[in-house]
Amino acid sequence: MNKDSIQIKGQVRFEVKNPDGSLAHDTGFIDNLTMNGALAVFSGLVGNTGSQTAFTYLALGTSSTAVSASQTTLVAEIIDSGLSRVSATVSRTTTTQTNDTLQLTATWTASGSKTINEVGYFNAASSGVMGGRALTGALSIVSGQTVTGTYKIIFS
Repeated sequence: MNKDSIQIKGQVRFEVKNPDGSLAHDTGFIDNLTMNGALAVFSGLVGNTGSQTAFTYLALGTSSTAVSASQTTLVAEIIDSGLSRVSATVSRTTTTQTNDTLQLTATWTASGSKTINEVGYFNAASSGVMGGRALTGALSIVSGQTVTGTYKIIFS
């Protein structure tokens, strides 16, 4: 592998469980698109310059608008029904090389019904820089279900 051509690839997976713990839906891993604005954050974090903040938040949305690298927010971020932006559990894991993947994991418990169509990772509890966005397909969520998202940012 040529290390002079490092790529950033995101993948996200959602598992939706019913209140009894049974699996209602598993999306498998879905590829994302890295946003243009994320590149300045990544370079600032690597060089410890520019007062950059790490990506540690996950947000869900209802829009199925096509993904574009120039987007800076989710098109329709969910702010209610127990599905608003959350601070994720952050870890590193191995995809190809030791610790080459940043992993963000979060679980939401729905207090209402929504259809999730988009997900993004961010570096702030509100606003901030969106690092990546993916379309999930229409995930219909009802009150009492839990949604666990695992977002991997893979450096290869």
